[in-house]
Amino acid sequence: KRDWGYVKDYVQMMWLMLQSSSPSDYVAARGKAYTVRQFIKLAFVRVNMEIDWEGSGEKEIGIDKKTGLILVKVDPKYYRPTEVDHLLGDPSKAFKDLGWVAKTSLPELVNIMVDYDLKFLDYGHDFDGL
Repeated sequence: KRDWGYVKDYVQMMWLMLQSSSPSDYVAARGKAYTVRQFIKLAFVRVNMEIDWEGSGEKEIGIDKKTGLILVKVDPKYYRPTEVDHLLGDPSKAFKDLGWVAKTSLPELVNIMVDYDLKFLDYGHDFDGL
């Protein structure tokens, strides 16, 4: 699980830190953790596709529900040697001291990322005007 966040939210937090009369340390995070699977599902929803999941662990795959094509699979080469299973930040001090709260939800963040990538790709699909 990961605490996914949007850089624009974090830059706003940095600006608020700079406006503060005394320096302090803050955690830039949303305070909510989501799985990579949830992230992937949202990305495919953005392009009107559904994923079915089969297997588990390193053998898990994501299959296009309509075509049966394998679209997602685990690649151990991307594992980090010091990976943690659950990465979650606590932004409560930033909220208390600065009044900061992340404004961008995970679905909004995924949509921003997918829309950006779609500008550079042409799959020959109609993504409902994206």
